[in-house]
Amino acid sequence: MLNMDFSQRVVINTAAIEWQPSPAAGVLRKRLAREEAERGHATSIVKYEAGASFNSHPHPLGEEILVLDGVFSDETGDYPAGTYLRNPEGFVHAPFSVEGCTLLVKLHQFQPTDLQQVAINTNETPWLQGQGQLQVMPLHQHGTESTALVKWPAGAHFQPHRHFGGEEIYVISGEFIDELGRYPAGTWIRSPHLSQHNPYVEQDTVILVKVGHL
Repeated sequence: MLNMDFSQRVVINTAAIEWQPSPAAGVLRKRLAREEAERGHATSIVKYEAGASFNSHPHPLGEEILVLDGVFSDETGDYPAGTYLRNPEGFVHAPFSVEGCTLLVKLHQFQPTDLQQVAINTNETPWLQGQGQLQVMPLHQHGTESTALVKWPAGAHFQPHRHFGGEEIYVISGEFIDELGRYPAGTWIRSPHLSQHNPYVEQDTVILVKVGHL
């Protein structure tokens, strides 16, 4: 088990940890949280080298993906950097990448009633006005769980707030900051239920945010 105590805050700069092999040749990963060796709850950065592929497989309790670079593919299509995917329980695929790609992948974390399949190219989706100077791109909501991209312009501050149901952040670009530290692009932060902070940025920054799921 790795980082499976959801009452603890976890911060990992993924750029600072080494790639490890996966069961598929040419597919590497950086483990962020994991319940068992090759099944159960898992959050990882995954890299497909050019031409790498996985055998066909299902996803009990779902698979959530953000394509960070390159093009990720399966039988349903080709998904460039910036694509957000949700494959629910019952979905089976054999993924591959012709040119190579890097992904943020979350496995076995859907609520049992969440059966929606999602494929959003965030490069072509409009931003909505959020609180203050922030812009928001909603990606998915089910029950108390909500996932979105948030764009912070340089110098933006957000009011101090508490996370009911926890908060998970992946810094896509720029640098996210709060009173607890500074988090460059590639940083994954998981904050527990009822944690709080007062975030801000000094440069243009985009983050993936999930709340209400812990």
